[in-house]
Order: sequence, then C-alpha cells, then structure tokens
Amino acid sequence: MILDNIKEVGDIKKITKADYQELAQEIRDFLIKHISRTGGHLGSNLGAVELTMALHLVLDLPKDKIIWDVGHQSYTHKLLTGRREGFDTLRKYGGMSGFPKRKESDCDAFDTGHSSTSISAGLGMVCARDLKGTDETIVSVIGDGALTGGMAFEALNNAGKLETNFIIVLNDNNMSIAENVGGLSNYLNGIRTAEPYLELKEGIYNSLMKSGGEGLVRTIQKTKSSIKQLVVPGMLFENMGITYLGPVNGHDVNAVKKALNAAKRVKGAVMVHVMTEKGKGYGPAERHPARFHGAEPFDIESGMPIKTRDKANYTDVFATVMCTLGDKREDVVAVTAAMPDGTGLKRFHNMYPDRFFDVGIAEEHAMTFAAGLAAGGLRPVVAIYSSFLQRAYDQIIHDVCIQNLPVTIAVDRAGLVGADGETHQGIFDLSYLSSIPGLTVMAPKNKWELADMLKYAVNSGIPVAIRYPRGEAYDGLKEYRRPIEHGKCDPIYLEDEICLVAVGSMVQVAVEIREELIKEGHKCTLINARFVQPPDPEMAEIAGKHRIVVSLEENVRSGGFGERFLDVLEEKGYAKNIKYIHVAIPDVYVEHGNVEILKKETGIDKESVLEKIREALK
Repeated sequence: MILDNIKEVGDIKKITKADYQELAQEIRDFLIKHISRTGGHLGSNLGAVELTMALHLVLDLPKDKIIWDVGHQSYTHKLLTGRREGFDTLRKYGGMSGFPKRKESDCDAFDTGHSSTSISAGLGMVCARDLKGTDETIVSVIGDGALTGGMAFEALNNAGKLETNFIIVLNDNNMSIAENVGGLSNYLNGIRTAEPYLELKEGIYNSLMKSGGEGLVRTIQKTKSSIKQLVVPGMLFENMGITYLGPVNGHDVNAVKKALNAAKRVKGAVMVHVMTEKGKGYGPAERHPARFHGAEPFDIESGMPIKTRDKANYTDVFATVMCTLGDKREDVVAVTAAMPDGTGLKRFHNMYPDRFFDVGIAEEHAMTFAAGLAAGGLRPVVAIYSSFLQRAYDQIIHDVCIQNLPVTIAVDRAGLVGADGETHQGIFDLSYLSSIPGLTVMAPKNKWELADMLKYAVNSGIPVAIRYPRGEAYDGLKEYRRPIEHGKCDPIYLEDEICLVAVGSMVQVAVEIREELIKEGHKCTLINARFVQPPDPEMAEIAGKHRIVVSLEENVRSGGFGERFLDVLEEKGYAKNIKYIHVAIPDVYVEHGNVEILKKETGIDKESVLEKIREALK
C-alpha cells in the first residue's frame, strides 16, 4: 500500500503524481474502516481528502500553518502527519481527539471545534508573522456552511486590508457561491497570479502613487472592478479586497496544487474556492450526508448504525412536543442554527414549513432573530446545543431578557456529551444562563417533565431556557408528575438525615444513590430542583432540617446551581447546622471520552458521590 510509506509529516512529497489517485482511495478506505469502529465525522473528511493532500504537497509543515475551521475535516491531515496509530483510539478517553489539538502535534496550528473561527485565527497568525519578520505561509480552511457565521465575515472584512500573503481556502461542498465559467476563469486566474503581471501591477501602482496620481489609481480600480463584475466569479470577496481564485475541482490534486501555488504569490488576502463532494467515495455517506456528519459505529456494507436505540432520547421527546405545540398554537415557530436534524426540528419543519427557520451557523443572529419574532407577536422556540449557545450570550441578555420577550430556548446536549471533547461539553450553561436577570432556567428530571416544561415555557409569556442532556431519556419516576408552578421545586421523597437536591439529569443518579443509602440503613430525602433560576426557598427550608445536604448538577462548580443553593441556605441561617456536599464538575475543560468514564473522572457518578456521603457520615 502507498499509505504504508507515509509515516511522518512530509512523506507525501515522496509520492509520485501517478500515485495520487490511488493514495486518495487508500486514505478513504482507511477512514471508512476505522470510523466504522470508533464513530466520528466521516462525510466531511471523505470530501476533503484530495484538498488535504494538495495542502501537504504545497506547504512545508510544521513551519507553514493550516487552521482547520471547526476541525471536522482534519482526519486526513492527522493521517499525513504521522498519527496513523491514533485512529484506533479516535475520540476515546485518553486517545486521539477528533479535532485539531496543538498539544497533540506541532502540525496542528490552532485548536478548533466551533464554527467560523479560522479566518480570524489565521489573520492573527499572519499579523504575528509579519511583526516577527518570518516567512511561513498561513492557510485557513473554511467550509461553505461555516462561512454563514457572522464572525467569518468580520474577519474577511478585516483581511481585505492586508498587503501580505494570507490564503483562505473555501471548501465548498454544498452551496454554489459562484458559477464555474470554465476556461475563462482559469485563464484569468493564470493571468492575475503570474509573476510578470504581479510585478507590473505593483510597479505601476508605486509609480503613480509617488507622482501624485491617486485619483488615476482610483479611476483605474473602479473601471477594473466594473469589468470584472461581468466575467469574474467571487466578486463579493473581490469587493472586500480579497483576491478570488476558482472555482477549482477539489478532487483533482494537481488542480488544487496549481491554485495554491498561485495563491502563494498574491501579496494580500486570497481566497481559493474549492468544490468538493461531502461523503465522496462512500455511497451511504454521499446519499445521507447528515447521518454521516457525526456517525456512530456503523456497518460498512449497509451504512447502518451497529447499535440501535430502544428508547427515545430527549431530543426525540422535544421533537414530538414541538409538533404538538405547533398543532395547538399557530403562533409557535421554531428556529435553529444549521441543526434541524441534531436538534429534532426536522419533523416540525416537515409539518409546518412556513413556521420553521434555519438561519445557518449563526447562533447570535438566531437569538436576536427570535427576539424579533417574539416582538412581532409570535412564540419562538430556539433549539441550540449548550456548547454553541455560549456564542449567543450577549443576545440573550440584550435582545431577549432586557425586553422580557417570550422566547423559549431549548438547550440540547447539556452536560457531558462525550467523544467531541472540550469544545462540545455542555457544562457551563447553568452558570452563564442563571446569571441573567429575568431568564427562567429549568431542567427536567425525566421525559415527561421535559414535555411539561416545554408546554409551560411556551405558554408562560416570559423568557425561559430548558436544558436537557444528550442520550436516552429517563423514564423513571413517572408517578411523580406534579404540575409545574413558577419557581417551585418538586419534593419526591421526604424523610430526614440526608437530603439530596438534584438538577435535571442528576435526579436519576440521586435515585440510585438514595436506594444504596436506604440499604445501608439511612433515611434520605430527594428533591428535584426543577428551577435553577429562580431557586425555590422551600428547598432550603426542607434541606435545613437534615444532617447532610447534597446538591447534584452536571455543570461546573463556579456559578452553578450548588453555589446558588448554598447562598440561599446561608441567607436563611441553615448552612451552619449542616454538612454541605457540592457535587459538580470541577472547573476544568473536560476532554473526550465515554460519558460514563467522564462522569467517574469528574466525580459526579453514583459511586463517587456515595463515597463523599459515607465520608461525611463518619
């Protein structure tokens, strides 16, 4: 196999041009084989194989720098930089990350995981290079989806001022930004990036500026731009001051190499528009790109997941209730930021297409757009993953809560999510959401309570955030379905000695802990907090009668439920008479791995909590 000859960075340059196509196929076979076992981002990686090969052939890594936007498409890059063995432990605890990590390799220039950051980071590296007087090439690789993020356009606007080289590769696997005009486009690309042309252009510019010909320069530039509007694609970028090259066939290694080498000669920001196909080379991924965006382990022949779900997950419950609400209330609308499948809103979209809005990868815009919908008399529900909702913090405060608009925020993937690691763990939302005045923050104990909370939130007429975890929905405690009252907790079992006060997903853990404590001869109260903001004073009154009080949350310690609950206990004078145990995730960035392993490592699993309680009982 040709791939066997690539053991470290730079080895691809020893491969002959005649073997490029075979190497690309071997890489695809390798990725399909390994991701079918470990799970991971398959479709985006299959689409970027030739592009990545071309980058490694043109650039001198690790001196030159590649910033992969989001990082979903970085597997081939990892393979070509000597990390082949790491694919056996891809996304597993202690194994190789599914995203670029600077601590993992000198060839990973910047840690990514969230969208639309690569151009900003690349521009920063370019300015750092110029200040230091070094000569490395900086390349940011961004997808057409990530380009919908406002941050990307902020960076493009800034990059247009550059007078030194900065390459932006637009990996376009879906949205056609410019029509491919074939030979004319290729001809113009060649003329505009040829050395004689660039030297002549720079010489004329300098001569005119020195002789006071600024007006003539502006006239020439204006006339040139008017002509290019007729024949050159990518004028949006050209008008921002960014040279546009393309479109280029992203599955032709030599064509991409040629475009990249041309881009290296441009003294300024240059965009290389590369057209690729998501899932390229694997039929199931080509036919179902959404399913193979982040795939679970699957059967290679059929493309079907190996593990099937027996029970509904929380996203399924949310999807069902949203459709019910849509039927009952014509003013209910749904908003998502490029995640209709992941958030469960696809069914709502199919049933009520006129009331569904996918705004692209633009969480900030999604939130203010929802505020506008609410101000216009509708009841919007915005579904965003906890980790991505962090980007809309200002909009929640400024545009939703200050105006007290009836926006419901469905915070999916709250808590530990597992294999995607630090950038995707939803462990900060209770802290940042409960700090916002006027925002009601709730967390359901089971699937029925999620349904009740969603209906309550939409009908409440106030801003509400409901956070729920990834994975199978808890179906215990069905008999405890007390109607929801604003700011009121849900006492499930009332006894004495030990009091467990749990938030959302931790209620299930608390049930298991209580069962163990009862076996050991202890009496144990269990309270479902329901509301993190505002906290119910009744919880403190109940807890204050116990010897040991334990708060449980799947969130970091700082600013979370446990700190707020302790404040209430102290205000009411109960804290001095009890032993308080605050169970929460340490204030750290939690790496990738199986969720159950991560819970144990962070001390929020059943056995870890029981150990703390037993120690306190001594």
